[in-house]
Amino acid sequence: MRALITRFFSIVALIVVSHSSLALVVVVGKGNTVDSLSKTQVIDIYMGRYNTFPNGVVAKPLDRTTGSNEKQQFYQLLVNKSEEKINAYWARLLFSGRASPPSNYPSNAEMLDELRRSDKAIGYVLESEVDDSLKVVYRFEE
Repeated sequence: MRALITRFFSIVALIVVSHSSLALVVVVGKGNTVDSLSKTQVIDIYMGRYNTFPNGVVAKPLDRTTGSNEKQQFYQLLVNKSEEKINAYWARLLFSGRASPPSNYPSNAEMLDELRRSDKAIGYVLESEVDDSLKVVYRFEE
């Protein structure tokens, strides 16, 4: 019985660790002075409502490549919309000239490099991709 209980908790721990490494977080580079953002603030930046962080510094939102699992998950978690609906939203805004969509990066490595290089950049990454050069400013509630 004791071995069964031990095995059960080992499996649960493995699931929790696996799940947390697949969780998306919103990050900025270490040089950015923003320490945290609310979900509303992240929405405002990513949906083109504001082009600055709350402290007034220009924000440069970065996006994953079209069709990536992370991009689809991010917009589902953020605004409960599919990537197709987000694309339609941006098409309307671009046509009206009111805002430009987040910069799209052809590879995850290039996006991570830009996040580390620019104090204006904000992006979403897997929690497992966060290192000491990045600062988590928002975590999605589970």
